Amino acid sequence: MRTLEYKVTFTTPAFLGNAEQQAQWRTPPFKALLRQWWRVAAARDCAFNHARLREAEARLFGAANDKGGESQKSQVRLRLDIWAQGTLQGIWGNDPRVDHPEVGPNGREVGAHLYLGYGPLRYQQGTALKANVAIQSGESARLRLVWPDDETAVADAIQLMQWFGSLGGRSRNGWGSISLEHASITAVIPAQAGIQNGLLGRVSRPLRECLELDWPHALGRSADNHLLVWRSKETFSDWRAAMQALAKVKIGFRTQLKLGAQGPFERRHLLAYPVTNHAVQAWGNQSRLANQLRFKVTPNAKGRVMALIYHLPCGLPRPLAQELRVQAPSVKDHDLPPVAR
Repeated sequence: MRTLEYKVTFTTPAFLGNAEQQAQWRTPPFKALLRQWWRVAAARDCAFNHARLREAEARLFGAANDKGGESQKSQVRLRLDIWAQGTLQGIWGNDPRVDHPEVGPNGREVGAHLYLGYGPLRYQQGTALKANVAIQSGESARLRLVWPDDETAVADAIQLMQWFGSLGGRSRNGWGSISLEHASITAVIPAQAGIQNGLLGRVSRPLRECLELDWPHALGRSADNHLLVWRSKETFSDWRAAMQALAKVKIGFRTQLKLGAQGPFERRHLLAYPVTNHAVQAWGNQSRLANQLRFKVTPNAKGRVMALIYHLPCGLPRPLAQELRVQAPSVKDHDLPPVAR
């Protein structure tokens, strides 16, 4: 068995609740994050077949057998050196403003952190925590992992966690961004020239191929073979400014692509659904597509932080595609995005 210990630090505040809905360091969210990125790391070895991947995941991470057979014990073990509660309490503090053209009749400024963290954050004469406590940016712990020597995908998943991982409430928007420290970890994503022969080459696919499956299994690559990962040109002194930059980006891609208030499916809807004020008539407001563009705040080598955006694309699930065809029979297949096989 291989055993390594990492220092894990939150780069942005984390909304990571326990059974009492209080923020606390706990191992289950870290194991869930490891499994998420293990699927990406191992998908190619399983020929992107979800059934084979699930079987391999059960053998490695364990599974309860609901049919009366033997359960499988996890071969991966995690341990934190602390289970402390978070220290971020009371008033949220400064929430930088961003322009949102679709708030109010003529647009208005909104809090960037409230926009990206609505739910765990709320408006109460300014941005405030909904719960009593969260894990503060800069809090750290020691995370010990044990896994079988021959499981190389686990080490790859840990590296992907460093580059892209975040956990807790609203983690796809950059909250709960983590940083891992260990001699085996490459802190910063390699330059584009190094993608083809390294880990990023193995866990990425052309966008068209990603859209053939309805589950996130690989980072996307553009038609000219560039990884669909973007870093801010500017670096920031703290996470607050980085999250403001990400809020501007999210507002931009949600509003600059013009959509009607209620109408047909547009390709923009594939990135995330629902979109406020822009419902798909065939779906209404009840259907859900998780955001495929995900955010992270990551430190650089100079003690500053960068805003990171990455695309884990996947196709439109068949049930939603079928609803589009039933409600709009005149829609042709070539007018729809690729539908998962």
